[in-house]
Amino acid sequence: MTVKIAIIDDHQLFREGVKRILEFEKTFEVVAEGEDGEEALDIIEKYHPDVVLMDINMPHQNGVEATRKLIEAYPETKIIILSIHDDESYVTHALKSGATGYLLKEMDSDALIEAVKVVAEGGSYLHPKITHNLVEEFRKLSNRYTPGGTYQQPPAVVPPLHLLTPRECEVLQLLADGKSNRAIGDALYISEKTVKNHVSNILQKLKVKDRTQAVVTAIKNGWVEVR
Repeated sequence: MTVKIAIIDDHQLFREGVKRILEFEKTFEVVAEGEDGEEALDIIEKYHPDVVLMDINMPHQNGVEATRKLIEAYPETKIIILSIHDDESYVTHALKSGATGYLLKEMDSDALIEAVKVVAEGGSYLHPKITHNLVEEFRKLSNRYTPGGTYQQPPAVVPPLHLLTPRECEVLQLLADGKSNRAIGDALYISEKTVKNHVSNILQKLKVKDRTQAVVTAIKNGWVEVR
């Protein structure tokens, strides 16, 4: 099935670059472009895209506000926020507005294509760097102290070998480290296609929809090292 995509960004050169990358994927079709959040609603009404790529910083109406209005009018709309900001507050506001994805504009083409596929299929997607920041926040929160102020070492990491193969456990750890599929492949000396197969198996076995949920589940269960 063809995934229909709309790109909303006030920088024409950026839009053209994103469109060019997306059009390499045979199942993707960019059906509309806009340069302001105020145009987004008209675009949704006219073209009914499956996925909207929305810049967070735009004149007149920013991406977060536009996302909130789109979700109110069309609850099934799938929106990926595009941003230069990796700060937790930006990510939180974007997700609270109803976005199901958050990509940094420093993304590579593989991350962009993967994000669109995941979100189109009903999952959520965070840029690997954002996932790493999420892990860092969890690490800070998991630092426990006794009432006397003495640091209490967190429990030892136990890989989920009862659920995953040793290789899948390695991939899960690298996902928690915030690595992209390409970086995981480089680290393990395997192809990117093989990494994608491992990630797909991990999601199925952990019964989660996307890699972010897999990382959160792994952290909560003490299956990965938070580093």
